[in-house]
Order: sequence, then structure tokens, then C-alpha cells
Amino acid sequence: MTTISTPITTDIVRGAFDLEQTGRGTLPHRLPAWARTQYDDGQMSMVDTQPSGVRLVFRTDATVVELETVPTKRDYIGAPPRPDGVYDVVVDGNLFAQRTAQGGDVITIDLATGATETTAGHPETLRVDGLPAGPKVVEIWLPHDETTELVALRTNSSVEAVPIDRPVWLHHGSSISHGSNATHPTGTWPALVAAANDVELINFGFGGSAYLQPFFARTIRDTPADLISVKLGINIVNSDSLRLRSFTPAVHGFLDTIRDGHPDTPLLVVSPILCPIHEDTPGPTGWDLSALAAGELRFAATGNPDEVAAGKLTLSVIRTELARIVTQRALTDPNLHYLDGRELYGEADNLNAPLLDDLHPDAATHELMASRFTDHAFGPKGPFSPPES
Repeated sequence: MTTISTPITTDIVRGAFDLEQTGRGTLPHRLPAWARTQYDDGQMSMVDTQPSGVRLVFRTDATVVELETVPTKRDYIGAPPRPDGVYDVVVDGNLFAQRTAQGGDVITIDLATGATETTAGHPETLRVDGLPAGPKVVEIWLPHDETTELVALRTNSSVEAVPIDRPVWLHHGSSISHGSNATHPTGTWPALVAAANDVELINFGFGGSAYLQPFFARTIRDTPADLISVKLGINIVNSDSLRLRSFTPAVHGFLDTIRDGHPDTPLLVVSPILCPIHEDTPGPTGWDLSALAAGELRFAATGNPDEVAAGKLTLSVIRTELARIVTQRALTDPNLHYLDGRELYGEADNLNAPLLDDLHPDAATHELMASRFTDHAFGPKGPFSPPES
């Protein structure tokens, strides 16, 4: 075919805050460069480069598209192999094709010791042909849970950038918002919500890493957005990183910073979904070693419920405090709203579809959560519903 190579630049990449030029290609980051200087955390570095919600968007007459990439796979010793990350190709809003990349780097992780080893790999070219003739908008959603360097974009016709002409929704959260256990990038609950409500998604969910860090709040403050939601709490319990007396002012500070840049933007605070192991038992969260010995990845709560009276946090405590904080602030901030996460996934849901690893929902539950979030946030009189004329 006649091949046209298009530089991978910010005009066709959405959902990323920075594009780093590496020795092999372009690495999308979901945190700006300045924020990445404010932590020394391997988990954060990993999820920053896992491109949940990041996609290439362009208009073209091309019938063939090739994307050359270098993915980074994770291999957990003693656990079942992880599936390859999925690339969703969407044409004019409809899922057209899916591809996976077999090559790339591999990080081998020993969960018992925390030791890691990286084996370098090679790029792989993903080809999608048979695209409809004529002008169309093509989106290539990158794997939500697999670090991906972009080497080249090739087509058999020229491409052009597409302006954003719909409301921008920025959502911050932890691994479930990131997309844990969703099977493909447009199947995460935030991506499903965005598609159902025709909004432009910035997925600011970071697996295992949402601790009310100031750099998150500052990034949200400085990012143009028409709608903002923040799902807070579970990672703070997982890490046992705050006590109640520090959690409360940290939430206020986080919201204050967002409001510095978005004083009137609809802002929805969402508490954690149901997670039975941590409803009344504090963190930290650890690996269930008996399950690991059997080749399964499961989590366990290792905290002592007797310490809740001394300020240790459980999900029940966090929900009560978040509801109190939002109620207090809403007296002077009418665009601030609260959603109990158990309305997205609660006790009845856990009976029908238990959390797969005692912490994360399955792919069907992502769809359920998306439907319920849409009903609550975008439905009539919801915090994200268009103002009445």
C-alpha cells in the first residue's frame, strides 16, 4: 500500500498529559512531567504509563491503519499468565476491531519478595484493514493496563486532527476507575460512561495509587474540564496511609485545590464501592498467601478492627466522613455533590457477582457500574445533567 507515516503528537493523542520521547518511540504519560518529579514510587510510575483512556484520534479516508508499538507485559511468578493488553479500534463511535501485541518488554515480578526483573523485547506492528471507505473518525484506544510505547502510525491515506467539540469529563480514582479486570480499554466503566453520554474522557484513575496526593489535585485544578468526579478512599485503606484526623483535612485540601481552578464546575465526590474485606477491617491490604500458593491472586485485610476507635480507617468510616464533608461544604458550594459508592456496587451485587480477587469487580460489573453512574450523574436533575433552559 501507499504508506503515509504520521508523527504521534499531542494533536492526535487524547487522555495523556505528556508524551515522552524515548529511544524507541513515544511514551504517553497520564501525569505531567512536573508531577512525576514529586514521588519515588514504582507502582505510581507503572500506572502513570499504563494508558487507561489514552487514544489516538484522527479523521481519515484510510482503509488500512498500522500502529507499531512496544508493550510492557507483567509476569507474576506463581500466578496465572496475564492476558495481553487489548487495542480497541473505534470507527465513528463504534467498535470496529481489536488487536493485541505479543512482543515487547516483560517485567517478571516476585510477589513474595517484591523483586523484579525486566527483559527487553521488540516492537510489533498491529494492522487493521478493511476500514470503511470515505472520511471517518478513527480512534485507537491503547491497552488500559499495559504500558505502551508508540513507535509509528502508518495509513494508506492522510490523517488530520479532530477538534474536541463536546464536554470534557475528568474522573479521578484508583484501580477500579483505572479499569482493573475490565477486558478491553473501552470496557472500563469510565469509558462506558463517556460513550453513553457523549463526553470527552480524561481517565485520571491510578491503580493502587490514589492517596489524595497534592499533585493530583493540582493537575485537576489546571486541566480544562466541564465535569469532574473524584472517587476517594480505597487506596488509603489499602495502604493504611492516613488516620481519620489527617484524612479529613487532606480531603478538604484536595477539594480546595480543585476549586481554585474550577470554582463552579460540577464536582462529584464518590466514596468506595462495597469491598467486604475492608468494610469494618482497616488496612493495610496484603496478598492472600494461601491463595498465592494455589496459583491465585487474592487480597486480604491485615488490620485490626479494634484500632478503628483510635482513628484507623475502614470503608465504613470513610463513607461517613466523606458524606459529612460534602454536606458541610455544599452549604456554600451548590455544585458539589456526593455519591455513596455502594449505589454503584453494593451488598446485593456482591452476592451475585463477588469481587474476583476480593478487591476488584469483573468486566460485567464495570458495565453495571457505568449504567448506574450514568443514571445518577447524567440522569434528570443529576449533577452532570445539562442545565434546564
